[in-house]
Amino acid sequence: MPKATTLYKVLRPFLLLFIFTLTMLSLFRAGILVWQYERVENLSTSVLVLLNGLRIDISTLSYLLFIPALLHSLMLYSKFAKIWLSVLRLWFFVCAVSVLFFELATPTFINEYDLRPNRLFIEYLVYPKEVFGMLMEGHLLPVLITTVLLVISSLFIWKLITRIVNNEQCLLVVSQQQKRNEKPRLTLLASFVLIVLVLFVGARGTLGHRPINPSVVYFTTDPLINSLTLNSIYSVAFAWKQLGGEIHASKVYGKLSDERVIQLVRESTGATADSFISDQIPTLRKQSPTFKGKPKNLVIVLQESLGARFVGSLGGSGITPNLDEIMASGWSFDRLYATGTRSVRGIEAVVTGFTPTPARSVVKLDKSQHNFFTIASLLSRHNYETQFIYGGESHFDNMKSFFLGNGFKDIVDGDQIKDPVYVGSWGACDQSLFNQAHTELSAMHKTGKPFFSLVFTSSNHDPFDIPEDFVPVIDSEDDRDRAIRYADYALGNFIKKAKQSDYWEDTIFLVVADHDARVYGPELVPIKSFHIPGVILGKDIVPRQDERLVSQIDLAPTLLSLMGIDDYYPMLGHDLTQSNVPERAMMQFDKNFAYMTNEEVAILQPNKDPKYYTFNRKSKLLEFGVENQNLGDIALAHALFGSLAYDNQWFRLENEK
Repeated sequence: MPKATTLYKVLRPFLLLFIFTLTMLSLFRAGILVWQYERVENLSTSVLVLLNGLRIDISTLSYLLFIPALLHSLMLYSKFAKIWLSVLRLWFFVCAVSVLFFELATPTFINEYDLRPNRLFIEYLVYPKEVFGMLMEGHLLPVLITTVLLVISSLFIWKLITRIVNNEQCLLVVSQQQKRNEKPRLTLLASFVLIVLVLFVGARGTLGHRPINPSVVYFTTDPLINSLTLNSIYSVAFAWKQLGGEIHASKVYGKLSDERVIQLVRESTGATADSFISDQIPTLRKQSPTFKGKPKNLVIVLQESLGARFVGSLGGSGITPNLDEIMASGWSFDRLYATGTRSVRGIEAVVTGFTPTPARSVVKLDKSQHNFFTIASLLSRHNYETQFIYGGESHFDNMKSFFLGNGFKDIVDGDQIKDPVYVGSWGACDQSLFNQAHTELSAMHKTGKPFFSLVFTSSNHDPFDIPEDFVPVIDSEDDRDRAIRYADYALGNFIKKAKQSDYWEDTIFLVVADHDARVYGPELVPIKSFHIPGVILGKDIVPRQDERLVSQIDLAPTLLSLMGIDDYYPMLGHDLTQSNVPERAMMQFDKNFAYMTNEEVAILQPNKDPKYYTFNRKSKLLEFGVENQNLGDIALAHALFGSLAYDNQWFRLENEK
């Protein structure tokens, strides 16, 4: 085996560069913390920023150095050793100077946007003339200082890296090993295995089954402090990676003027034109609640992957007896449709009331991570405690970042679930999740402050690893059905416990699925696979079956009305406590968008004319319909609205920018 000293000498350049760059990034981060001391809550906040930042820095450097590290041993023991060392020196220099450049640019960016460099940094690169003019006119001194520091520092870095990648020392290692008749292949193999292992773990940033991302290290509701846990080159690279998901609907479906889009979506709400009060937030309007008493609490139970096909009261297989009983005791919706096929799309619809787009959900997009409308941000203005409770890792799908940036003050997840009955692949089981939720709700009720809690289940998620002794085994039943029966059992126990609690009388409950378990079929949009259960419960909620066509985006306005929240907000959804609202639903299936009314369905596809159908409620299949240009325009307006609202920051509350 090669000696440890030999391995150290072979890998020494990488180790020294790692130490130098980590130190540089930590010093910059500490400097910004000192500069922004008024935003730092306490010493523990600074410690968390520095420690979490170190994880991100290690991941960043592991990615930057992975390729040269893999080649290093091979090239060092080849006839191209001298050339390789020159290449390595240049690679190290470019990496170090790039990291330094983004850090030096950070203070100016923070002054302008109150965040580390992000997607805006990339977007502005396509407007060099305008950006250069802005920098020269408004930020000349910072630009000069940054340029001078970068040049001086680059000279120092080059000298340092020349010493780190010392040709003579590196080549001497090989020469001495050959003189001792040691086998260089062993050194090559050992260094290769070691570097792959270290950098692979370093790049992932965790030993868990999901690699590190910004949500993993975010821990506060202050976007700036959260962004400081990143380094700026990582922040920009992450934003660049996500840009591909921000597909503008006009590039997929075609164009309408902004004015026409606004006109059509406003009309679709059923409100009069003079109800809308803002040009900057085109859909902002006053929403007066049906309930006029003391505002109520709100609990939303978002059920993972629960389609109507499993629910007996909706014509399904009948494996959810507890949910059927719950639906019979509340205001249930017979024809409720999800907006998408992923959990983040369900969160987007239920928590924000946002229309679906061909881009990814706003939960994952960069510009919606702060000052994007959610019912939590609205309720926070009404002095509500706002909370997200989840049995797994809340950073998954960027939920933690999105929630902390948009009104949620507290997150309870993973390790915070006390005494879990069992922990599956996706986290604590639903029983334990609901036990924790009951504890949290009881505690918040005792404070006397109103509260909103979003409880997101996960037991009904592949791989459906429910212990065999938790629910009776039924012959020929598949794992999914068994998981649904378990999730239904846990939900039933929670609602029974809630009805006996002190918080029941002052609280509105919504139980709704995020999406169906599986979307399939040969249709452009398999509408039957978007049909989901939903029911509103509460002491004063009169049990009834609502046969109207309802979208997930209608739920938030309805809940706010039932709670007694009198305020302005930009949601397009209907307040279903009103009897005369238009009926429609909209669904995003990959790049296809469906807009359905009681009579017709218009489906938009990429770069094609709309197709028109009717939906046969008996067969649950689409049948060809007649062309309806007006419906096609309405569908296109709603498909475009989400992209326009996201790009132009239309979907927010007043006085937020």
